[in-house]
Amino acid sequence: MDPGKVVVLSGPPGAGKSTVSRLLADVLSPSVHLHSDDFWRYIRQGWLAPYRPEAHRQNEVVVDVVVQAAFGYASGGYQVVCDGVIGPWFLDPFRAAAARTGLELHYVVLRPDESTTVARATARSAEALTAPEPVLALHRQFADLGPLEHHALDSGGQEPAETVSAVRHAVEQGTCRLA
Repeated sequence: MDPGKVVVLSGPPGAGKSTVSRLLADVLSPSVHLHSDDFWRYIRQGWLAPYRPEAHRQNEVVVDVVVQAAFGYASGGYQVVCDGVIGPWFLDPFRAAAARTGLELHYVVLRPDESTTVARATARSAEALTAPEPVLALHRQFADLGPLEHHALDSGGQEPAETVSAVRHAVEQGTCRLA
């Protein structure tokens, strides 16, 4: 069996992460789609909205659990697509797991323009984050990725299949691989 790899597909709410992740996982084999939003929903008591500053410790715990799940599957030979609002500020646990396991880690940020992001996010179902203010704040946190800027992909004017193709190309070429 080929070694697994982890692809972190990130970006602000409304960027198309979940749709693209599902489609990407459908063309990889064997594959796992880890929808990180689910991991926050598992918290029954004491849950805090993840975008609030006081949720930082909660978010660290959840990200650590997501990392363990992602690399657990990848260690078993699965191609893992992990989607979520995972900014550069939460990449260290992923990098540590990649170093520990020797498995590939790729980081792709879907980043449509601000108006597309807000329009998509506010049109989603009520269980998703739809409030414009936190969506805008999260979009702005992905506006400048610094040394990771080349990991950003404008998904605003693309159909999901086009974005999947662009993400696959980036992974196959290694342009979004993290050391």
